[in-house]
Amino acid sequence: MQTIINNIIYAFYYIFPAYVANAMPVIFGGGHPIDAGKLLWDGKPILGSNKTVRGFFAGLLIGTFTGFVLSLLYQLDGFPQDFLFQYDFWLGFMLSLGALTGDLFHSFIKRRLDISPGSPLPVADQLDFALGAILFSIVFYPPPWYIAVIIIIVTPPIHLLTNFLAYLIGAKGNPW
Repeated sequence: MQTIINNIIYAFYYIFPAYVANAMPVIFGGGHPIDAGKLLWDGKPILGSNKTVRGFFAGLLIGTFTGFVLSLLYQLDGFPQDFLFQYDFWLGFMLSLGALTGDLFHSFIKRRLDISPGSPLPVADQLDFALGAILFSIVFYPPPWYIAVIIIIVTPPIHLLTNFLAYLIGAKGNPW
């Protein structure tokens, strides 16, 4: 049982910069859309107006900073040293970039499917950023397969809960 708890803690420790990066566009978004309002050959927006330059870079900077702070915490005396890797700046950066890119890819797909910005696409809405983060992290420190599975299992309910809380405090216009 202790091993399962340790692996869940490790999974959160590993993916936390991606969680932070994914949340920041909700807080700091707005402004110019990344796609500049352009349409593709199908006459649909590339990404939509909800994906903004400010939100993307806020997520990237704050998510990367979170990874940097985790790397500093890892070096403190008394911090558990039995994690499978040592955090560094590049892992935090790649997790953040992957999370945001996964979310952008998901928006691109939703526009192709005629799903408007902010409308739900269950399961994909909850996993796009986590899968993007895991994919991008492979360059530096890929998570062990069982940690990736834990991340994929725990992310949807956490994502739903945090989105609902953001809705309750008025940070989001919908509870999903």
